[in-house]
Amino acid sequence: MAKLALGELQTLAEQALAKAGAGAAMAAATARALVAADAQGLVSHGVSRVPQYAGHLKINRAVGSAQPKVARAKGGAALIDAAEGLAFLACELAVSEAISRARENGIAFSGVCNSHHFGVAAYHLGPVAAAGLVGFAFGNSPSAMPAWGGKRALFGTNPIAAVFPRRNGPPITIDLSLSEVARGKVMVAASQGKQIPLGWALDKNGVPTTDAKEALAGMMLPAGGVKGAMLALMVELMVCALTGAHFGFEADSFFVNEGNRPQIGQAFIAIDPGALAGNEVYFERVETLLAAMLADPEVRVPGYRRNDLAGQAAESGVEIPDTLIKQLRELAA
Repeated sequence: MAKLALGELQTLAEQALAKAGAGAAMAAATARALVAADAQGLVSHGVSRVPQYAGHLKINRAVGSAQPKVARAKGGAALIDAAEGLAFLACELAVSEAISRARENGIAFSGVCNSHHFGVAAYHLGPVAAAGLVGFAFGNSPSAMPAWGGKRALFGTNPIAAVFPRRNGPPITIDLSLSEVARGKVMVAASQGKQIPLGWALDKNGVPTTDAKEALAGMMLPAGGVKGAMLALMVELMVCALTGAHFGFEADSFFVNEGNRPQIGQAFIAIDPGALAGNEVYFERVETLLAAMLADPEVRVPGYRRNDLAGQAAESGVEIPDTLIKQLRELAA
C-alpha cells in the first residue's frame, strides 16, 4: 500500500480516463467523484473503478465525447440525456436542474437516461444540502438480484440516498444499497482473492456462496428479504419507467469490458423546506429528532463517519494498493 495525496490521486485518475477517451470535463467530473469515495473510505466506489470505466471507454461501451443535455423540462421536472457517456457530468447537470427548479417550484424531480454507473449515490446530493434543500437520489444498475420468488437476476442493486441539511454542522446523509451489501464490495473481494460472508450472494445456480467470483457470476441477495426486493422494484420503475432508461435486465454487466451500452437511469429529488412548514420549523424538527437519537451514547449521526474520514484524507491522503497504483499509471501513460 502507498499513501497518495488527494490531488495526486485526482490527477492520476483523470489522466487515465482521458487516455481511455473521456473528454476533459467528463474525466475531471468522474475522477472527482471517485477520489471523494476513496477519501470517505468507500474503496469499492473509488479509483478502483477507473480500470473498469477505462475499459468501457476504449471499446465504446461508454462514449467519451458525450455531452449531457436537458432533453425535456416542464415546471419542476427535467429529463437529462447522458448521451451514453459516463454518468457524472449528466448527474451534475441533473442536480443543478433539480436545485434551481426546487427553488422556483418548492420541489423538483430530475431524471437521467442513457447513463452509466453513477458511483456513490449520496455524493451527488452534496450541492443539494449546500443549497439548504432536502435531497434524494436513486439509481439502477445491471441485473444482480432476482424479483422476490424468482430464480434469475432481474433488478440492479439499486442504491438510494438522502440528505437533510442542518442549520449548524454537516447534513445528515443516508446512503444504502438495496442488496445485502453493495456489489462493489464483492468486486473488491474477487480482485483480492478473498471470500465473502455467507448471506451476501448466490451463485449462478441459486446456491448460497462465499466465493466472490461465483457471486459476481450469480446473484446478490436483497437486504431485508422481500422488503428489499420491493424497494428495488420501486427504484427500477422510478428511474426507468419515468425516464425511458434501460431496466437492469436490459443492461450488460459493468464487471466485464464486453457488452452493450448500459443506458441505465438515475433520479434526483430536491425539496425546499421553506415551501412546506418553513425553514425554522424544519431545522427545529431535525435538531429535536437528533437530540433524541443522540441521548443514547451508542447512536451516531449517519454520514458523519464519512465526513471525518474525508477530513483526515484531505490532510494525509489515502492508502491505495500498489497493484492499483501501477495499473492507474499504466493507463495514464
